[in-house]
Amino acid sequence: MAITAALVKELRDMTGAGMMDAKKAGRIAAEGVVQSYIHAGGRIGVLVEVNCETDFVAKTDDFQSLARDIAMQIAAVNPTYLNREEVPAEVIEHEKQVLLEQAKVEAEEDVKAGRKPKPEAVLEKMVAGRIEKFYKENCLLEQVFIKDSDKTVTDIINENIAKIGENINVRRFVRYGLGEGIEKRQDDFVAEVMASVGK
Repeated sequence: MAITAALVKELRDMTGAGMMDAKKAGRIAAEGVVQSYIHAGGRIGVLVEVNCETDFVAKTDDFQSLARDIAMQIAAVNPTYLNREEVPAEVIEHEKQVLLEQAKVEAEEDVKAGRKPKPEAVLEKMVAGRIEKFYKENCLLEQVFIKDSDKTVTDIINENIAKIGENINVRRFVRYGLGEGIEKRQDDFVAEVMASVGK
């Protein structure tokens, strides 16, 4: 099937995408940087891969600054996932069950207090809203940007795409916190003192 100007116009009308957006969509972002960020005297470390289309852009101050900002975001807010598509279905199902149980407990409290309980449809909307909040808290691209609370990380990336003129995407990241996952020794100071004096 031939792609005609009429088909492109129809697609742009349906999606609201501009001509430049349509042109950028097919370009591959395989260049970029792996940015590191160390915080709190070496207690938190981040590595993030941010991609663009050309090595030239990867070396610009604007791109380097964006990569640093994203690394700082990861250090500060500690996202678990890059985007909502990465969140396993079983995690969302578990969250839904926990939230539904919380909603039911709230409904029981309403009944005990003499208030009319919320209908099931309202409970489901509450759960859906809380799942959206889960995404905004746990998915890097949906998080509120630490340097501008009116924007998300995706907004900042899109602003840089418009400014730089190339596709930019965050491919992956890892965040390390000193001592994470290590079971720490819990000392009983009183018992230790008592033992030292022979009691």
